[in-house]
Amino acid sequence: MRDYDESIAFLGQWGRFQLVVFFLLCSTIVPNGFGAFTLVFLTDMPSHHCLVPEDNLTEDWRRATIPVEVVNGKEEQSRCSRYRLDVVRNLSAQGFVPGRDVNLTDLEQEVCVDGWSYSTDTYTSTVVSEFNLVCSEEWKQPLTATVYFLGSLCGSFFSGLLSDRFGRKPVLFATVALQTVFTFILVYSTSWLMLTILLFINGLGQISNFVAALVLGAEIFTGNVRVLYSSLGTCLGFTLGYMMLPAFAYFIRDWRSLTLALALPGLLYIPHWWFIPESPRWLLSQGRVEEAEAIVRKAAKWNKLQAPPVIFETCSDDEDKTEVKESHGFFDLLRTCNIGITTILLCWVSFTMMTGYFGLSFSTAQLHDDPYISCFISAAIEVPGYITSWVALRYYPRRSALICILLIGSVPLLLIQFIPETLPHMSLALEILGKYALTAGVSMIFTYTSELYPTPLRNTATGTTSTISRVGACFAPFLLTLRSYLKGLPHIVMGSLCVVSIFATLFLPESFGRPLPETIQEMHKRERIRCPCISGGEQNVHVHYQDSLI
Repeated sequence: MRDYDESIAFLGQWGRFQLVVFFLLCSTIVPNGFGAFTLVFLTDMPSHHCLVPEDNLTEDWRRATIPVEVVNGKEEQSRCSRYRLDVVRNLSAQGFVPGRDVNLTDLEQEVCVDGWSYSTDTYTSTVVSEFNLVCSEEWKQPLTATVYFLGSLCGSFFSGLLSDRFGRKPVLFATVALQTVFTFILVYSTSWLMLTILLFINGLGQISNFVAALVLGAEIFTGNVRVLYSSLGTCLGFTLGYMMLPAFAYFIRDWRSLTLALALPGLLYIPHWWFIPESPRWLLSQGRVEEAEAIVRKAAKWNKLQAPPVIFETCSDDEDKTEVKESHGFFDLLRTCNIGITTILLCWVSFTMMTGYFGLSFSTAQLHDDPYISCFISAAIEVPGYITSWVALRYYPRRSALICILLIGSVPLLLIQFIPETLPHMSLALEILGKYALTAGVSMIFTYTSELYPTPLRNTATGTTSTISRVGACFAPFLLTLRSYLKGLPHIVMGSLCVVSIFATLFLPESFGRPLPETIQEMHKRERIRCPCISGGEQNVHVHYQDSLI
């Protein structure tokens, strides 16, 4: 339908219908805040050392059995070795005193053949302590998170295709169910392999749920409410779950019990099916005019308004019929030069945003010695970022706002390496500023993408850019390991990516103040808008936006 916004203008932007759907959709995103960072606690590595069986050892020898090593300038017990137990038993039986009668450095060492002893000061148990993902098996710990993000990557791509084919609502609730069911099954994992397979399947629904809810709301709401939902509502729903996570983890220290507690809220979304409608825009794009009208008439009834006799005029010309019946998929995002370039540029900017977002999220997790406080601080930083995103999307052109955000994010990251070690608080402030900016950027890029593409391609495009951004999420943990070569190298890489993305953003089309495109032909027209610094296009957009308000 070409004039969808005009056709439903009689509903208003903010009535009872929009209010209910707004908060119900935002609530479906809360579990994504749980899922995205649950592995911070599930796969955390508690302090550990080789297990020393309860043998006939003196207290002095029991304490001395674990060698002492210097790590980062501090002395600590070895995590992966101990002095040979048969030698220690013999020396203890003969009455020798360690350090006085025996030089411990001369004793032969062995690996932890009897397993490990884990500290329970912070956690009762984690995946690491239960499946012994330490020492020679330590590589499995970061791989666990990578597998989860690979699931998110695949899910975000295929959910977009499925959503454009079968509808926004079925995919939204299918992904919520997928997360709930497989998070529950995760509790009964009996091996690391089983755990990773279940995490991959769980990850399929994690970002897919977010994308489906984002697009569904963006197509149901209009005007300022659409901007409010896309930039602030969805993201604050995610952040609410993110901030609730450390509270759950603080009171539930066992990883299985914590997983079960995070699975149960998914059952609360079953009644949502009867209150959240399908996207009328999508129904119209499929030629299902009667169903779209039924939803709008129900919305008018909720808002206590009288709907006109005919809301959507049925397409009668052959061209429109062809447009309705024609199916679209991923390759339509690359089929023409203009749309293909837009897709590539958006994918690059999304990759940059997500790499920086997760890189700084993992980095700011070390803000405090207490992991629960660290997680909460990292989540709380996002609130002002999302508010900034909403204000920018509400009042400023998309390109200009995104360029400013990227600039604010890149400068602090590039400056961190020049801060002396005697000013750690200055480095921390710059890192927080970078996290704030990239958080706002992640929110903006989702909204920007949903506004650029027509209804038949909107969910596919959003899912595709989200898929590429998931590559950045998988890349971020490995990016932080570059600190072993140069302390500031991760920040240099993230800052440089932001600088390149600034130039890429210059060539993206503008969408500020313009109605969502309903057909690919409308997107082609929009693609002809050129860089504002060359053509002055943004000034025309401002005029168009003011006219639309009138």
